Amino acid sequence: MRLVFVFAYFVLYLTVWVHNDFSVHANPAMTTEYKAYAKPEEPPYAKWGRLAMQETKTKYPRANIVDYLHVGAVTESSSITMEKFKLWLRQDQREWGVFVNIRYETATDRVISISFQETNQ
Repeated sequence: MRLVFVFAYFVLYLTVWVHNDFSVHANPAMTTEYKAYAKPEEPPYAKWGRLAMQETKTKYPRANIVDYLHVGAVTESSSITMEKFKLWLRQDQREWGVFVNIRYETATDRVISISFQETNQ
């Protein structure tokens, strides 16, 4: 009888120990959880940033774009928006900035103009 009691106690102890160490709910620090993360949404100016870099590369083909900043968007009228970017370029020993302004029709995304202005800062 005593042997049955010891065996039952051992089985109960083992069950609790296994449950506590390997249960996802009992001890989350001892387990690995895999979570599905959503892909971060692309900011609304991203396509204009790609266009700014593409056009800058066309205008300055030998320069490398080493930095990129979205300065902001300006609503010029109810139908026209201007996205402003600052790109930092490097070519040989020279580094300089280029402000790129892209004006487009807000409703259709049709590009009206792209302008460049170099800066040392």
